[in-house]
Amino acid sequence: MTSPRYLLFSAIFVACLSILLSFAKGSTSIALHQLVFDPIFWQLRLPRTLSAFTCGALLALAGSLMQLLLQNPLADPYALGISSGAALVTLLLMLWGVDAAWLAGGAWLGSLMTMVLIWLITRKHRFQTHTLLLAGIALACGFSAAMSCILLISPATDLHNMLFWLTGDLNNAHSPWFALLILFLGLIICVLLAPGLNLLAHGEKEAKALGLASEKYRIALYLLSSLFTATAVTLVGCIGFIGLIIPHLTRLLAGFDHRLVLPMAALLGGSLLTLADTLARSLFAPQQLPVGMVMALIGVPIFIWMLQK
Repeated sequence: MTSPRYLLFSAIFVACLSILLSFAKGSTSIALHQLVFDPIFWQLRLPRTLSAFTCGALLALAGSLMQLLLQNPLADPYALGISSGAALVTLLLMLWGVDAAWLAGGAWLGSLMTMVLIWLITRKHRFQTHTLLLAGIALACGFSAAMSCILLISPATDLHNMLFWLTGDLNNAHSPWFALLILFLGLIICVLLAPGLNLLAHGEKEAKALGLASEKYRIALYLLSSLFTATAVTLVGCIGFIGLIIPHLTRLLAGFDHRLVLPMAALLGGSLLTLADTLARSLFAPQQLPVGMVMALIGVPIFIWMLQK
């Protein structure tokens, strides 16, 4: 059995390696010893790399919490429609020609509105798993239909930016500091809740029998996973697979102790999206691909490999 300390240090090493690679590689390569003297590093590479790592970590954490909340291994950060709400409001703002500086605020507003709607819909049923999932699916379907209408009526000049944002785009991610704060504080809360989450993982009835306030934990899981998803979507748009495959990978490597699983998920999720963004910038340089597209191309074979395991 691999020791938890070794696993955690290995994840930290992978994270540092992915960040250094992202700093050095792109449409223009920069030697590591010249990074601090290059304006490209300070103006573009540093904020973009931090944004990619932070959003990957947030999505991996959200996926881990969502799978525990819904007791469903196929749940991901977008299962409750949080990202769809953010995408809908953002596309509306793009259609209306709102300045790009307001798009992040619009995405955040859309996420929060979706969270409140699901909260109101499921409150009567005491936030039961099946009502949360069904409410999220219903809202996501409605939002998806509305987004399709927006894309159909949008002028050709705006369509490219809309599609780029929907597939995940880090070109405008220049201010990761708020997302970093959310990640730091959220990870601390998750680790503090980890002993209770370990009980909840065995099933709600068993957790209640052991004296756990399972309803309060479900509310905390819902709020945290929604907050993490909303923050990531606000910064980089809709990116799939991270919240689906990273929780499975961490459980495969580290077991089911959330005191270890959650920090490892954050580190590996951040590393994976950072590597995907490095590829998106480097493969066809100077042309850049949407990072969500690259992430899907990476995520599908990884998920199939884990499925075979």
